Amino acid sequence: MNEKEEDSFSMIVPVFENTGAQNATLYIGNQVTANDAALLLQENITSTMNVAVNVYLAPLQLANGTHIRRTQVGLIDGHGNSLTHLLAAVFALDGILNQESPGKAHYPAHKYGNVLVHCRGGRSRSLAVLAVYLFWRHRDQFPNIETAISHIRDLHQIEDNYPLPGMIKLAEEASQFLGVQFRAS
Repeated sequence: MNEKEEDSFSMIVPVFENTGAQNATLYIGNQVTANDAALLLQENITSTMNVAVNVYLAPLQLANGTHIRRTQVGLIDGHGNSLTHLLAAVFALDGILNQESPGKAHYPAHKYGNVLVHCRGGRSRSLAVLAVYLFWRHRDQFPNIETAISHIRDLHQIEDNYPLPGMIKLAEEASQFLGVQFRAS
């Protein structure tokens, strides 16, 4: 199956359980999945993070009344991103996982749940962001970026040509930065 065919149906893979303040499960998926309200409800996904540039998603409410919280940090697939842009995506993901979900009258109805990280196809940008996050926050299980990338590739059952070389290089730079600047809490 080619990428275009693959991108026409929902694709979702659980990547890591029990992370962040609410012990959420992280999922990787594609743009179609991020708009599949029934699937998001089934997997208790209440937040999505889109890491694709030029892919915009409309607000979405699940059948149980929960409004999906949408976050976007638009990355280019392959070369062209800065280190700070990839780190912004990783830090935003960490923020989603640790943000409180207050029940304020002027906020759309929301509840704690799992998080979907996606791009258009769910093969390169989202994989790189998730790998850097896993290395940073779960270094005991992912001591280097290669281990985190391999973990997601294996679960996702994708070839070694993903993420694209530019994203791998940037993920390596991010892991070096995080390894020196920050320590996992």
